[in-house]
Amino acid sequence: MSDRITIVVVEEDRERAISIVDALRASGPYDVHVIGNASSLARRIGALAPDVVLIDIDNPTRDMLEELTLASGPLERPVAMFVSGAASGLAREAVEAGLSAYVVDGMQPDRLKPVLDAAIARFQMMRQMRRELAETRRALEERKVIDRAKGLLMKARGIEEEEAYALLRKAAMDQGRRVADVAEALVTASGLLS
Repeated sequence: MSDRITIVVVEEDRERAISIVDALRASGPYDVHVIGNASSLARRIGALAPDVVLIDIDNPTRDMLEELTLASGPLERPVAMFVSGAASGLAREAVEAGLSAYVVDGMQPDRLKPVLDAAIARFQMMRQMRRELAETRRALEERKVIDRAKGLLMKARGIEEEEAYALLRKAAMDQGRRVADVAEALVTASGLLS
């Protein structure tokens, strides 16, 4: 994130919105935008493209939680939701929906900065974990394709696994491609020929 963070605050009460904006501006170099009602929330948040979304709501329902999390894009940016009271089961659902923070007892101006910092840190950690998981899945899929290609070469040429891999690697170097790409092409061609 850049030095100057853009924050969208979803708050219906004008007086609370003003105190939240004042507290945020006093605690850091933030560009703060307030959305006073939840109608067309997804479009409005999308148009502002904030770095962080803070949602203050008295008593969210499951449907409202789902709508707000979809609209605010918790997988795209940190989203913190402040609620007035503990609704049974909603904290777990909020975390499962991808919210970076779910804070009970409402949005208190003096607690904004620490909650904001924690939400950003948690979001960055989760984004890194999602990235690593995607890379691991991709590597596993590539490994499976390479193993299938080696098996095809071993069967077709009557060679050992090491020789089959050496053939794949040499073909990849000769073609300026990755071993996984050459293996994928071999497996695809084999499927067409059988």
